Amino acid sequence: MLNTILLQGAGAAGGNGWMTTLIFFGLFFAIIYFTMIAPQQKKQKKLNAFRDGLRNGDKVMTAGGIYGRIREVKDSTVILEIADGVRIKIDKNSIYQSMQDVVETGGDVKQ
Repeated sequence: MLNTILLQGAGAAGGNGWMTTLIFFGLFFAIIYFTMIAPQQKKQKKLNAFRDGLRNGDKVMTAGGIYGRIREVKDSTVILEIADGVRIKIDKNSIYQSMQDVVETGGDVKQ
């Protein structure tokens, strides 16, 4: 089907089919960029800023679904208290969202 469209464009352009093809692929790339690539980059920047802003005492949820309170933040790791006296060391990149975000999105939190 794509060949048919391109061949019709080439015939209508009177020998300048490469220009029609170039415009077609340019528009196609622009649509893909603005619907898929740009929103994902924006989301990733927001998540990185969130992780860089983690502080002691923040309530968070990990990517594995563990809820807890941050007790210590290092360069690439976090000490997370998941119960009284129970602390685990996790990678900073596994912190998914704050408890405030969970409550705002309708998550059921009992802490």
